[in-house]
Amino acid sequence: MPLSDEHIGTRVRIARNAAGLTQVQLADFLGRTSTWIANVESGRLPLDRYSVISAIADRCDVDVVWLLGQPYRLQRSGGSFAHTHIPALRTALRRSGLILSGHPDMCPSGTPVEPVTLRSRFSETNAARQAANLPKVAALLPPLVEDLNTALLVGHGPGRAEALRLLADAARTARMCLNQLGYPDLAWSSAEVAAGAATQLDDPVVKASVAWDRCGALLHQATFREAVAVADAALRDLEPYAGARDADQRAVSLRGALHLRAAIGHARGGRASDAWARIDAALEDADRLGADWYDLQAQTVFGRGTVAVHAAEAGVEVDQPDTGLNRVPDADVGSIPSRERRTHFAIDKARALHRMGRSASAVVKLREAAGQAPYYVHADPMARALVSDLARVGVPSQASALSGLIRNMELVR
Repeated sequence: MPLSDEHIGTRVRIARNAAGLTQVQLADFLGRTSTWIANVESGRLPLDRYSVISAIADRCDVDVVWLLGQPYRLQRSGGSFAHTHIPALRTALRRSGLILSGHPDMCPSGTPVEPVTLRSRFSETNAARQAANLPKVAALLPPLVEDLNTALLVGHGPGRAEALRLLADAARTARMCLNQLGYPDLAWSSAEVAAGAATQLDDPVVKASVAWDRCGALLHQATFREAVAVADAALRDLEPYAGARDADQRAVSLRGALHLRAAIGHARGGRASDAWARIDAALEDADRLGADWYDLQAQTVFGRGTVAVHAAEAGVEVDQPDTGLNRVPDADVGSIPSRERRTHFAIDKARALHRMGRSASAVVKLREAAGQAPYYVHADPMARALVSDLARVGVPSQASALSGLIRNMELVR
């Protein structure tokens, strides 16, 4: 089953040539050999870590999302359906930005919707997010954001404040969905809409939540230093609320979640010791909150199991997969009340297993995840890189399962 020529190695070759670099020059920058570069460009070796991908993008002066080949307009599992809603979401978010900036002569695009209905619709959207159902999230968001725009234009007092909170949350949900679908610039615009709403609310916890999403947008664009800087600034602002003797649990939870953002930023930047220090700091906050704590309200789903999710990813990025899988002892990832978080863990556990020489187990884990959240897995860049490498090396005991993943990811010609 030949894989498509449109693999990341092809784009590495294009980027390298456009930058006027030889294979030897790019290899020297990365601390690799020219043979390694040649094998990557020919598709014989995978690029399966953001840390390496971002270094290539930086040296060749190309966008990391282009290098990854996003967005993937997959036809299966609702993929094509998800992308059809992007223009409407872009329009709604653009209007949100204008309204929040106080632009004159903005008019409602429809009749006002009752607040209780808006709350119910946001809850449905957030539930779809936590279920890792990206096509459904993409369908629900545009009309919700537009109705929230109307609420901002006609609302006053407490009603407008509630619309601001809902818009901040809806824009944060949009940020995640757009990042996963492969629209990083629009994801950043969503994060900025959320920031505009948070600024008008002047709520420190909401501001910290928005900083968490800004970090997420930056991580998807491989701007790791900026992601850590944003996380650290938010942590400083949050400390009076999280570090007090009678600390607000929401603030403690967001502090832990921001440490996890910083951990991934450090890991993708190759700073292993800093990454593990942040994982440990987050784990301390998770233990303060208790084994049953998971923050669905703030959308971070922060808790002990979520620390384990991020530890698994950090372990792969710093090439310490076994450490990542075992960093959080007795973590019950299966108890996390978010299929999106559980799916993310499954992808990174599969990546770790493959790097540990357990490729058959990696196929099984990834197939299980795809059965629960098909589009999320099929469109994930690192899951696709993993499947490409599994196809390259071959996994005879799981040939049928691997073949199914290849077809569903549309990696074949």
